[in-house]
Amino acid sequence: MAIETYIKDLLYRYDCVIVPEFGGFITNKMSARIDTDSHSFYPPNKQISFNHHLIHNDGLLANYIASAENVSFEHANHKILETVSSWKQQIKKTAIQIQDVGVLNLSDNQHIVFEPSNNVNYLISSFGLSSVDSLTIERATEKVIPLIPAQPERKGVPAFAKYAAAIAIAATLGYGSWTGYQNKQQEREFAKQQDDLNKKIQSATFVIDNPLPTIELNVSKEIPKPYHVVAGAFQFRENAQKKIDQLKSKGHDAYILGKNKWGLTQVAYASFYKKSDAFKSLASIRKNDSKDAWLLVKKFN
Repeated sequence: MAIETYIKDLLYRYDCVIVPEFGGFITNKMSARIDTDSHSFYPPNKQISFNHHLIHNDGLLANYIASAENVSFEHANHKILETVSSWKQQIKKTAIQIQDVGVLNLSDNQHIVFEPSNNVNYLISSFGLSSVDSLTIERATEKVIPLIPAQPERKGVPAFAKYAAAIAIAATLGYGSWTGYQNKQQEREFAKQQDDLNKKIQSATFVIDNPLPTIELNVSKEIPKPYHVVAGAFQFRENAQKKIDQLKSKGHDAYILGKNKWGLTQVAYASFYKKSDAFKSLASIRKNDSKDAWLLVKKFN
């Protein structure tokens, strides 16, 4: 059983896939970008990172393997631990290559270093989109030499032509002066009409004898919280209710989250809008209450 295949499948749908006793693969949505150096356009995608502190079994990977291979949850967990044991021995000697996910190496201070792969876009909304390279456009510069028209040789102008030109200029100036005078008169008349209209509007009083009553509408839409700290999943609802009573006696505001696809009733400690708040609560609950608590990401459309 190659759990690498199941890890890749889950990365399309979830933001965090934990391999128990080894670490967790976390995805963050990245916006589209342009690399100005390589002239490449990259569509929106999920950037994968690795956190070696996320080692507690949240049940996501084991449940998926059990469903895909039609085996028990315990059998799937056993196979995962066998793979993890093999990885821990391998990484001491050579790098671990997880196809289309990334490469895991051991640093000098014995910490796992992860280098993500960019071969696959795990963002479902960008499925099928790949990077596009554009060619660099080199524009040629041309020197433009202006053309200077040749000046014709000037000859003497007849006297009657000079007089005709002078008369035409005088007539044009006279017509222009008369037209300008008319335009100014029209502008003054229009300004006076506008001023009279503004005075009438300012002095007018609008009265509504029977105004309609004011209606106040209070519309609120609660946005579901996508991150849930789960206490457990139960086959019988009565057992789920007992778990809720137990958690409430300890001060938790527990409730029934709903049924999963296997028909088990899930009980949640609490739900959150932010992933960071959910991880903080999960760490506190595992430290002070139960190490079996795990994080469920359940987004709503």
